[in-house]
Amino acid sequence: MKFAIFPIIKLLTISGIIAFSSWLAGKKPELAGFIIAMPISSMIALAISYFDYKDSTTSITFAKSILIAVPVSWLFFIPFFLAEHFGFGFWIAYVIGLLLLVAGYFIHKLLMGVA
Repeated sequence: MKFAIFPIIKLLTISGIIAFSSWLAGKKPELAGFIIAMPISSMIALAISYFDYKDSTTSITFAKSILIAVPVSWLFFIPFFLAEHFGFGFWIAYVIGLLLLVAGYFIHKLLMGVA
């Protein structure tokens, strides 16, 4: 029975962090950005993954993947950073960011040595 409730606890914890940060963004966007940028979700995911599978090797590979993925994921934010300079609106910056993120996926795959 304890495992039946565990997925609900995972969902509530992670959705709670996201919901809180979204709410906080309207009041203190700098603090909300810092909270989301913190590795809270990675820390939670690593602990849950290890708890679920009890495999150190997999958890370590997971952590290495996160370490490589974090700077690669910054590609998404580049169009937002340059939006004023190039006159991008939100949706244009968002779509370009998504396209850059797809490119980032392939960079991540290359750096992780995954064929």
